Order: sequence, then C-alpha cells, then structure tokens
Amino acid sequence: MKEAIVLAGGFGTRLRSVVSNVPKPMAMVAGRPFLELLLANLARNGFERIVLSVGYLAETIRAHFGAEYRGMSLVYAVESTPLGTGGAIRAALTCCGAEHVYVFNGDTYLGLDTAAADALWSQRHCPVIVALRVEDTARYGRLEVDADGRILRFLEKDASGGPGLINAGCYVLPTAIAREFPEAERFSFETDYLREAVMRRVFLSLATDAEFIDIGTPDDYARAQTLLSATGA
Repeated sequence: MKEAIVLAGGFGTRLRSVVSNVPKPMAMVAGRPFLELLLANLARNGFERIVLSVGYLAETIRAHFGAEYRGMSLVYAVESTPLGTGGAIRAALTCCGAEHVYVFNGDTYLGLDTAAADALWSQRHCPVIVALRVEDTARYGRLEVDADGRILRFLEKDASGGPGLINAGCYVLPTAIAREFPEAERFSFETDYLREAVMRRVFLSLATDAEFIDIGTPDDYARAQTLLSATGA
C-alpha cells in the first residue's frame, strides 16, 4: 500500500493578516482549499492511504474531507497540544501500516512525480530526502551531497547563496525510524533529529525541479494564487 503523512496541524501565524478563520492548509488558493491541491497530486501519484496530522481547527479539515478523497482513505492523527514536526511525524507513524511512508508538509505544494522516489526506495531501502534544485540557496540553506547521492550535512543559510540543492520538506521514511527519534514528546524533525541523523546513517537525496511553493507568508500565498491556478483538478 502506498501511504503518506501530510503535516497539516500548523497555526499559520504568519498568514493571519490574510487567512484568519481556517487552518493554514485550508486557505483558499486558486478557488480551492490548498489541501485539496496537495491531495489531488497524491491521488495522481497512486497513493492509497493518507494520514492527516492535524491540530489547530482539526474539525474544519475532517468535516471537509471525511474519510475518503479521490479513492484514497483518510485517517486523522489529532494533536491535543502542538508536538512540533518531529512529534507530529512520530504520532502519525503509529497510524501507518506500510513498511515505508512518504511525508509531506501541508503548507507546501511540491508537484513531484513520485516514480523516481519509489524506485530509489526499492533499490536502496534507505530514507530519502527530496532535494529541490534552486538558483539561490541563500534563503533556505543547502544540502551537501556526495557523488553517490548520500546527504552529508545541512549547511546553514548563507548570504553568498548561489545555485544548489535545498530540502524540499518531502521525505520517504521507514516506519520503524521513530525508534531513533528524541525522547521528548515535542521536537523539530529537521533541527532536533535530521541534522544529526544524516551524519550517522545513510539518507539519500532525490534531486527534482518540480513545481514548489510554500504558502507560509502573505507574499508567497499571493504568488501561489497564480502559480497554482493551472494545477490539475
């Protein structure tokens, strides 16, 4: 079964000036809730089961989608208190039954064709970080990758920037990886786990030029209205 976790529990604090009455993944983009665009892309990629990690105004999301969307079964992992990205992933993994699972951010559109990631997992059975090629990494920080595609480390945001690879916030993880997580209930997957983990175990990169936009700021939210207006239904 092809399974994914979508992290959709954020407060959307930076978007409050333009989106104030719904959780951030339900913000209207090109006439539709943003989360619909994400789930439609997952359906096109053959996913069968989605675990929605929800928190803030969780019932708004559940009431809209119910238990099924475009042939995919939907399961809800509800945070009673904020757990951070790491805590949310750990809680959602307890709802997963597959050997491995994809993780996507509910406030980021990544128009990824997952066939290459499926093949990489089948060949190597190692965790995968989808790496986006950008012209300027200064805003994001970059990934340092060796010739075999192994991620060596995360480099901090650098004013010098330039072209390179950045973390697109999409992962393919073995469901058993939660055993490696910090003991704290609330933690950041990226800061408290991933930065150290890539230096002690193999994480592979999968480079992509897929369409990408994070709607986390008012400027990017406005840009998404045009960028995603032609996205397939």
